[in-house]
Amino acid sequence: MAVSVCPRRSVLYMPGSNRRALEKAKGLPADGLILDLEDAVSPDAKPEARANVAEILATGKPYGKREVIVRVNSLNTPWGMDDIAAVATSGLDGLAIPKVESADSVRQVQVAVRAAGGPEDLPIWCMMETPMGLLRAAEIAGASPHVAGLVMGTSDLAKDLHCEHVSGREPFLTSFGLVILAARAFGIAALDGVHLDLADDDGFAAACVQGRQLGFDGKTLIHPKTIAVANAIFAPVPDEVLKARALIATYAEAVAQGRGVVVLDGKLIEQLHVDNAHRLVALAEAIAERRGDAAVSV
Repeated sequence: MAVSVCPRRSVLYMPGSNRRALEKAKGLPADGLILDLEDAVSPDAKPEARANVAEILATGKPYGKREVIVRVNSLNTPWGMDDIAAVATSGLDGLAIPKVESADSVRQVQVAVRAAGGPEDLPIWCMMETPMGLLRAAEIAGASPHVAGLVMGTSDLAKDLHCEHVSGREPFLTSFGLVILAARAFGIAALDGVHLDLADDDGFAAACVQGRQLGFDGKTLIHPKTIAVANAIFAPVPDEVLKARALIATYAEAVAQGRGVVVLDGKLIEQLHVDNAHRLVALAEAIAERRGDAAVSV
């Protein structure tokens, strides 16, 4: 059973206005990068940020195997259309749209991409950061076959919800659930929001564990120092992968022998367990390939 999985354990925001940071990102072990033209860039620096990002993407594949997404400004701002025109044909791996609240918002961006000469199938990532957007998560996830994922924007969402950033993140649990349900229903990715307190290492690790337990594929980050922890927590550990391989082999043997009931370590195995095992093994293999370390035991 062939399963294709793209690792997205750590996806780091990089301000487009900071050329030094854009260069430094070439050596960072993040699975993905979001080159940001929106929140991380002040209004007076947006033209410069746009030019910086377009210039670095024009060099080919400056970030190697990392997935490169550009977060543009909304089309209802003075910068959105120019952002799309600048990067649509640059070979980026996806376009992130802020504050998506409807399927029509996705389609409007796709029209703008085509008008700029960009590819019809350019992946679209939708920022889920308003109450209306969360209530329409399923509509947004199904807006187009080219919607690649949903990204939690907990900072803006907290403002609109009038809630607090607290340990355990209880105020966001309903929103997390809506995003994960929509993403899984349409077979797309779901990324957890950022952790704002860079001095709170324990809190960041706890948020990563919670995010993985909830079903997120990975976490969006605001600082390189958090990459290693996110990569470790959202990756399968070797023991998990060994058990997954054993489960796959046991089930295959049972099917070949015509056995109707399959048991491993005293637990009943069904197809759903096999499907999840294949996904976990594929993720481990994709992570090893991305590291360029074929000798890693997975």
